[in-house]
Amino acid sequence: MNLFLGIFELVVFFSGVVIMDRLFGKWGLYTWMALAVVFANIQVSKQVDIAGISTALGNVMFASTYLATDILNEKYSVKASKSAVKIAAASLIAYIVFAQFTQSFIPNAYDAVDPGMKTIFAMSVRITAASGLMFVLSNWLDVILYQKIKEKTNGKHMWFRNNISTILCNCAENFAFSILAFIGTYDLLYCLEIAVAGSLIEMLIALCDTPFLYLAKNSKKSGILIEEENEEIKEDVEDVTEAAA
Repeated sequence: MNLFLGIFELVVFFSGVVIMDRLFGKWGLYTWMALAVVFANIQVSKQVDIAGISTALGNVMFASTYLATDILNEKYSVKASKSAVKIAAASLIAYIVFAQFTQSFIPNAYDAVDPGMKTIFAMSVRITAASGLMFVLSNWLDVILYQKIKEKTNGKHMWFRNNISTILCNCAENFAFSILAFIGTYDLLYCLEIAVAGSLIEMLIALCDTPFLYLAKNSKKSGILIEEENEEIKEDVEDVTEAAA
């Protein structure tokens, strides 16, 4: 059951990245980055077995951020990719602050969710700190590595730079995060098991995101729901001109 849910999640999330680019352009991808880093940090607290392998949830959601930065790099600029990482980091910090306020309030007699929220938010402090640090470092490294490979290959072989940068950065992030976030809560052997399982899953996910990158890259128009500011200025000028006439 978990395997099929994981495959379905992958298709939905990666399609979501492409759709956000199609509808809202780079602003949609910025939004996706901010949402993904928050929800991934909630998901990662849950331990599951997929095809007999123990791992933490959140792998697909985190992987979708690499797809988002790669699309930004290909269609917009390397600066846009770096901006997306900064926005996601700020969103993560805001989430940590909001989580602490949420669990600090004393519930009244009618409350039914406080124990569950405290469990999630109390655990997420350490997890989110470890995840946030590794998220920022790995995504920043991914942006730089992706651009370096792009320059070395003269913009050719997009599949190559996509997979190499994503796999290397994601696997490094998995091992560092698994140890920082779970050591002490789980024994070292299980932490390494989570890291290896997560890395194997991330390798497969990285291969799967390549068609979505090409789909976004070959999309003729992005941001179809975004109203361009220059168009508004043009309309204002025309209105002033007509009024003066």
